Amino acid sequence: MDLKLSYVEPELGTTVIVVGGELDAHTAPKLKERLAHLIEGGTHQLIIDLEGLEFLDSTGLGALLSALKRARAHDGSVDIICTQIHILRIFKITSLDRVFDIYDSASDVFATRSGKKG
Repeated sequence: MDLKLSYVEPELGTTVIVVGGELDAHTAPKLKERLAHLIEGGTHQLIIDLEGLEFLDSTGLGALLSALKRARAHDGSVDIICTQIHILRIFKITSLDRVFDIYDSASDVFATRSGKKG
């Protein structure tokens, strides 16, 4: 199965990247390139929706970490949407649940961001 990507901009300056399929050694370079392009193009607030993801490996995690590092270099952020237990387990096993903020929905991300501002 291939990687499926789509983009939504619910708020100015924030892009939601919806990821589906498999994020592995074969598909991670595509995601890494797209995320780098977005960040270098001025989008420093990213939300990556992994709800449609069926498989995630270490190469996929590396692509997400690379995006986080790039975004933070521009005072940005990369938040993750995921409720799937098998994907969340990978974040927990690798302790990346301590690196990424993981939410149940985009509205939860925006609510948290609003709370941080006020």
